[in-house]
Amino acid sequence: MTVTPLTTSVVDPAETALAIADRLIDPAPIIAATGPAATSLSRGLAGTALLHARLSRHDRRFAGAADAHWARAARMNIETPPRTGGVFNGTGALAASLVLGVPYLPDPGRHHASIGRSVRWLASRATAMAAWQRDRRNAGDAGTPWQTFDVINGLAGIGRILLVAAQAGNPDAEPGLHAARDSLTAMIETPDGTRPGWWRPAPQNPAALADPHNVDAANTGLAHGIAGPLAFLAACQLTGHGSIRHAEAIRVASDWLLAWRDGDSWPPQITADDLAATATAPSARGRRDAWCYGAPGIGIALHTAGQALAAPDVVGVGRSAIDALAARPGQWDTEGATLCHGTAGVLLCAGAAGSTSTADTALSELIAQYDPRLSFLFPHSDHGTVTDEPGLLIGAAGIAMLLADIADPATPATWTAALLMPPATGPFRSPFSTTTEGRFPR
Repeated sequence: MTVTPLTTSVVDPAETALAIADRLIDPAPIIAATGPAATSLSRGLAGTALLHARLSRHDRRFAGAADAHWARAARMNIETPPRTGGVFNGTGALAASLVLGVPYLPDPGRHHASIGRSVRWLASRATAMAAWQRDRRNAGDAGTPWQTFDVINGLAGIGRILLVAAQAGNPDAEPGLHAARDSLTAMIETPDGTRPGWWRPAPQNPAALADPHNVDAANTGLAHGIAGPLAFLAACQLTGHGSIRHAEAIRVASDWLLAWRDGDSWPPQITADDLAATATAPSARGRRDAWCYGAPGIGIALHTAGQALAAPDVVGVGRSAIDALAARPGQWDTEGATLCHGTAGVLLCAGAAGSTSTADTALSELIAQYDPRLSFLFPHSDHGTVTDEPGLLIGAAGIAMLLADIADPATPATWTAALLMPPATGPFRSPFSTTTEGRFPR
């Protein structure tokens, strides 16, 4: 990624967040832009609804927009049942968006029944997925499919949303939260020789079989690797929902990531050949500087784990991995502006860790990608293809959420739980100087 940083005065965070939200008021362009993913949290209405809910405390018309997007997503989910069961697609995405978004609204009580249904659905999903994992393990099946434990489709993502609900005092979250926590702990506790419990069988679909890099491996990253369960379990521990057993699982997963650290980052996966090697560093291809894979996501997972373990050395490794990014601006292994594997993801993790230098660098590089010619003002890029996306994970809504937090640091950034950030126990810990913080109009 090569950008020419602009001064932060060119783009005001508050004004830009509001401008993006204005362009996302009408659900129709979002549905047209995203097709089958129109209801998702990553690309569609569940993500844009969350943005509108976040901004409703500054402009009440956004509360109506959030309601409209949630309602449209609910109707579309009934018409086209989702094929996946995590918190980024279909019913799970709508449930997660409601749990995270409703508390931002001026009148959250109106959605009491919807929140109850959402939490019960998520808890039921977590319980069923954990039971499937247990039965699979008891049957002696090798490996753990990443779709069952990751943040996008699996227990780390579902569990993290249930933790938010439990923190808010919803008792219906507890069974699913405990099921997710205990299942992921059991996965970490159950290695197969030198292979960790989260060892991933190679995908067997036709496209994967044609890929020479399609091998059994253990993923490292926050999106689809062990850093996701680690971040979730650490959040449980920090909020009083853990135990000595869960702390030990946090230690095992942290030690494994520390052992496979490669300079200031991590390879995206560890293969059987890597496990057998004794002197060569792993050379797996893939991103090393993004939220999804690499130093920012793994760094914040270790930072959180170190806090949960009261282990300053682990906190320090996580923080130093994120701090190191500031030494090479414009050379990050990221793509585009958005959260998943773009500049905004670095900004998110740096902000959560309080890494001032990297956060300032990421903010400058993010603002440099602002383009008023685009419908949603910031580009998304994936393997060289640039698109104009509205959603949270790979779209402008996620960027707007970050800019809103910078402009309004007094509001807890609970929405970041969707991306496995540390628990929001107080105001957003802005690492920026006051000159970079825009202000919402009063």
